[in-house]
Amino acid sequence: MVRLLEKRQRTASVLTIFAIASFSLHILVLLLFLFQGINIRQLSLRKSPNFVQLIDGKPVANIDDLARDPEAIRQFISKTMISMFSWSGTLPAQTIEELANPKSDLGILIQTPQGSSQKISTTSWIASFALSEDFRKGFLSTVAEMTPPEVFSENPNQAMTSQLVIKRVYPPKQIAPGKWRVGMVADLIQKNRVGGAKLITPFNKDFLVRATDYFANPQADNGTNLQKAIYSVRTDRLEIYEIRNLCLLDGYNNLNEDKFRQCGSGQTSDSFIR
Repeated sequence: MVRLLEKRQRTASVLTIFAIASFSLHILVLLLFLFQGINIRQLSLRKSPNFVQLIDGKPVANIDDLARDPEAIRQFISKTMISMFSWSGTLPAQTIEELANPKSDLGILIQTPQGSSQKISTTSWIASFALSEDFRKGFLSTVAEMTPPEVFSENPNQAMTSQLVIKRVYPPKQIAPGKWRVGMVADLIQKNRVGGAKLITPFNKDFLVRATDYFANPQADNGTNLQKAIYSVRTDRLEIYEIRNLCLLDGYNNLNEDKFRQCGSGQTSDSFIR
């Protein structure tokens, strides 16, 4: 009888050890799954590899996510402002047929600071996605005030066009990691389609630019031309977060970066200062 009890106790001890070992193994497997889940989540949230676009257009892998090529920054400023202030009254051609017979630009209504609504060109609206979101709304209101209604006129005798002629874009000056200051000297030329009467306005601005992330269009194959155009604006991984007036102390042909300064803030209606 005593031997039978001892045998049962040994069997119970073995079962207890086995149960404890099995439970410990399950806990270990659970912890392993949790660890793997955390790693997978971190990978899903990790930024995609950053590339620097060189002057020739070739992308090169870049270890510093905030670094950008100076010439790429200058080209970003130039193409953004040209798209923003070149108004033709027609939409960009998407097909060969539209090159010969471009579609009329109906414009996009934007609310002005005075509470009224005025139109801006579709190309201006698309280019505005190169601005930071907190700066974009106020900037579009100012552009709406500057855009003549005649840009969208169907009457050729009244229709107007606008073109931004850039004279110089200064080399970017880094002001913080991933942030640069870029000066630009240009003229905004508005003229009538018939007769060619011109209005030339100096457009000398100081841009504050910063590096930003970019996420590819999830519907690249099925997206509209407008959606594709908006996503293409963000491919430079840069955005403008402030624009100020640039006061020139000398003719732009003889300027270096030490010979220009910022204008006093908020003194003119077209200062674009936040």
